[in-house]
Amino acid sequence: MTVVQTDSPRPTAPTMPDAGQLHQLIQNIADQAAQTDRDDAFPEAVFAWLAEAGLLAVTLPGHPLDPQQANTAWLLQLLKRIGAGNLAVGRVYEGHINALQLIAQYASTEQKQRWYADVEQANRLFSVWNTQAGDGVRIHALGGGRYELEGAKTFGSGSGWIQRPLVTGELVGQGRSGWQMCIVPTEQVKAIPQDDQFWQPLGMRASVSYKLDFTGVVLDEADLLGQPGDYFRQPHFSGGAIRFAAVQLGGAEALYEATRSFLSSMNRTDDPFQQARLAEMAYLIESGNQWINAAGAKADDWLAQEQEAGRLVAYANMTRTAIEEICLRVMPLAERSVGARGLMRPLPFERIHRDLTFYLRQPAPDATLVDIGRYVLHNTTPAHDLWHR
Repeated sequence: MTVVQTDSPRPTAPTMPDAGQLHQLIQNIADQAAQTDRDDAFPEAVFAWLAEAGLLAVTLPGHPLDPQQANTAWLLQLLKRIGAGNLAVGRVYEGHINALQLIAQYASTEQKQRWYADVEQANRLFSVWNTQAGDGVRIHALGGGRYELEGAKTFGSGSGWIQRPLVTGELVGQGRSGWQMCIVPTEQVKAIPQDDQFWQPLGMRASVSYKLDFTGVVLDEADLLGQPGDYFRQPHFSGGAIRFAAVQLGGAEALYEATRSFLSSMNRTDDPFQQARLAEMAYLIESGNQWINAAGAKADDWLAQEQEAGRLVAYANMTRTAIEEICLRVMPLAERSVGARGLMRPLPFERIHRDLTFYLRQPAPDATLVDIGRYVLHNTTPAHDLWHR
């Protein structure tokens, strides 16, 4: 038998960074965070590191955190770790993951091939821009498979650095209507004006979440994702809250680590009052880990069961609410531990505190709590079985 030799390398399966590599990556992200703590600075170098580590494509089919392989808890832990390095980076990265998951759910085969190649071959960044004010986006059907956008989006995280923003808007014309998703190939359309004066935040500066005006942008049918109304389809819409909650928990972890390091540098680790505060921070953060691990496992189980959609939304809402409360309790504990001296630059507390305060202000917290109450009040399942997998 003749053996044919070839110099072509065999393709290798995508891999995750190992524990040591991930630890070093997160440390590098944290070390770089202060340099981009400005309203006009985007952490480009960090996203180049994430791309090099394979983390921009990590949730695509065949990659380590492919959602079809029940990896949600691992994804949430990754989001938490990146948030611990820099919450602004975590916010933009979560938006990238969110867009890719919406593509996985609603895109055609041809669209998936094109958009996945954008990530795997070109390291393009995706995001989801849904928030708007009174001058929000409308998508006008022009006929012949062409569409023109009109209006603006606010809080467009990543702004000019996102090459494939997923933009939502009201579709009008040719007998179709509803809230439609589209993905804008930024290098192929007219320049999108950015209002950087809109972005004057307390924290999360490096997420550069400007206001962007899409008026005059023309798209093809192939740029539209899914059908009108798909964006708000449950349980995916509300269930996605577990991802930003995981990033927020990373901010609490960063405060804990910085507090412990500061107390050690001041030789105050034997102070019983400091020990009590650190103990409380530790168990609060560990309870957050339990929440996101459970939420990830339940999402993997319940997404496959249509009848469990309501339960999944309620559990995601509980996870989001619980982690917000955890963060709000960890923050003052860190403040009391380090005092005024610790809240001065170049120490990281002041920046992390601002970023976490701002990032915790997610939409409709009161309505989220009411939704949980409505679900449990209309459910006759005994408490000990209510959330069992």
